[in-house]
Amino acid sequence: MRRYYFDVRDDDTLQTDDEGRELSSFEAMQEEATLNLAEMALHAMVKRGADHRMSIQVRDDRGPLLKVKCTFEIERLQER
Repeated sequence: MRRYYFDVRDDDTLQTDDEGRELSSFEAMQEEATLNLAEMALHAMVKRGADHRMSIQVRDDRGPLLKVKCTFEIERLQER
């Protein structure tokens, strides 16, 4: 099993993962990063309701391996 570290960027805030997680494969790591980012994006869209960028960069002890990014925008087409 390999240890992966999931560093989270939420707009301009970076939260580094010092513990990491042991996962069985690169595919399992990619799935974990993708699902975590989707959950974060859902919560941010509901709570913030504004333009937002976030990402998860995954690394191991040798360096960066994968970056999953999400950007969403809210554009009002008509004032109510």
